[in-house]
Amino acid sequence: MCGLSGELRFDGRAADVDAVVRMTATMVARGPDGVGIWASGPVAFGHRRLRIIDLSERGAQPMVDSELGLTTAFNGCIYNYQQLRDELTAAGYRFFSTSDTEVIGKAYHRWGIHCVDHFAGMFAFAVAERDTGRLVLARDRLGIKPLYYAADAERLRFASTLPALLAGGGISSDLDLVALHHYFSFHSVVPAPHTILAGVRKLPAATVRVVEPDGQYTDELYWSPSFTRDDAHAGWDAGDWQDAIAARLRTAVRRRMVADVPVGVLLSGGLDSSLIVALLAEAGQTGLSTFSVGFEAAGGESGDEFAYSDIIADHFGTDHHQIRVPGNRLLPAVDAAIAAMSEPMVSHDCVAFYLLSQEVSRHVKVVQSGQGADEVFAGYSWYPPLADVPRDQAVDAYLSVFADRPHRDLPGMVESSYLLERDASRDFVAAHFAHPGAATSVDAALRIDSAVMLIDDPVKRVDNMTMAAGLEARTPFLDHELVELAAACPPELKLASGGKGVLKDIGRPLMPVDVIDRPKGYFPVPAIRHLHGPFLDRVREALFDPAAKARGLYRPSWVQSMLAAPNDNRTTLGANALWQAALLEMWLQTHGLT
Repeated sequence: MCGLSGELRFDGRAADVDAVVRMTATMVARGPDGVGIWASGPVAFGHRRLRIIDLSERGAQPMVDSELGLTTAFNGCIYNYQQLRDELTAAGYRFFSTSDTEVIGKAYHRWGIHCVDHFAGMFAFAVAERDTGRLVLARDRLGIKPLYYAADAERLRFASTLPALLAGGGISSDLDLVALHHYFSFHSVVPAPHTILAGVRKLPAATVRVVEPDGQYTDELYWSPSFTRDDAHAGWDAGDWQDAIAARLRTAVRRRMVADVPVGVLLSGGLDSSLIVALLAEAGQTGLSTFSVGFEAAGGESGDEFAYSDIIADHFGTDHHQIRVPGNRLLPAVDAAIAAMSEPMVSHDCVAFYLLSQEVSRHVKVVQSGQGADEVFAGYSWYPPLADVPRDQAVDAYLSVFADRPHRDLPGMVESSYLLERDASRDFVAAHFAHPGAATSVDAALRIDSAVMLIDDPVKRVDNMTMAAGLEARTPFLDHELVELAAACPPELKLASGGKGVLKDIGRPLMPVDVIDRPKGYFPVPAIRHLHGPFLDRVREALFDPAAKARGLYRPSWVQSMLAAPNDNRTTLGANALWQAALLEMWLQTHGLT
């Protein structure tokens, strides 16, 4: 787990190494254990290293393989790298390290861009070919690892974070109006390739991009589950599905223990993280470190779920750490979390993950997290209402339960210069739902959520906040083989028992039912959900900052009405509308965008 950056020139000039150094320097937190810079003519790579596999200097990056003429920079982990190394060794390849980075380079040499089909893991990588001048960029199937880029006629720059590209220079502060529409309408999710800035894009998940020396490029989407019923599963009953998914989940959890350092678990006290602990215990794991976070109550809302995480920790005898965050640490953490965001992310979970990660990183470098189970196994509240909706009515039904606000409401909120005439978010959802596959309305919702929302909300949130502490988070529910099987699973099995029914049935013989049948929880940060005192002051400060006034994004009348009743206006899914607006301004101001 690391941070990578780089530049490829198309104009015959040498790469701007100073810019790559600046980009790399912004990612110290992602890779506090080492730094590397490599340049050759028009191409340069930078890398910050977090030592997880092959702790020696032989695993340092950018990794140059002189024999093959390849240089690799990589962020993530290839969980099956040892098996691939054996296969490549048998094919005649010689290794000089025990790292998964070297496996990527040699796998690319053997299989070309189809090397990604052989990888089980999370990854974003760049490979430069010495002899052709070609650059290859790739991202994992579920978009767990990020890759941003900025390109013009003269050069391409890329990095693991958007702020790294800003440090390289030459990025306009103009807002992307399509992204802005998504931010306010599509639950603050900005699908790839867009970002909130018009001059920065992100490589879509499950994509390999081949960039030629003159700047021409081709993209290949190499993975996309169909969300239809497969003939191979014809005749399966609920028990067969439960057994098959449990087997896949066991493999996914076991894979994510691969490391040369200890691996812990972020234990929220919910079903998903508790199931990870249960499966590790079943596999004989002992001395497991688990971590939970809690905050002070506010607005009549509890700030922790320790009662549930304690049940699991006690039952399985983990080395459990309750992290209690005092009120005076929360406000500074808001700005720190915003600074760590590659893109504006509204969920107050960001602050919780940020503080939790800062504490956890004092104990371990790697953790497993339950992220992704809700999107893969239908755990959210908006799925059941879609169960009886005809497939041809799915778009409007989905938006009615998921979108923050309809297109028609935006003119009352945002100044006209920032508005689009068309409903960009509805157009995007309609186009996605029209793709072949996704047999039912629930299938269509699960497909867009796992292919889009998951990647550009919870997965990005976990990556940004854990990496801000040099902590690697691994997500077994996003194992691609498990996701493929879950996509083929009949929706009614996932919707059962109030959602995630098949997971709950897997968990019943393994762990206390108090955790399985409890109401759905989350990382609560009441002081942000219920804005008051210094948190409300911070919001007001952002909205009246000179940069905000110069930008002129929001209608003054709308801002005044929101501030008059800061906790009375919620989006469709209950987010604080004032916080959503202020968060965007805070992010822009934090990153010097005026």
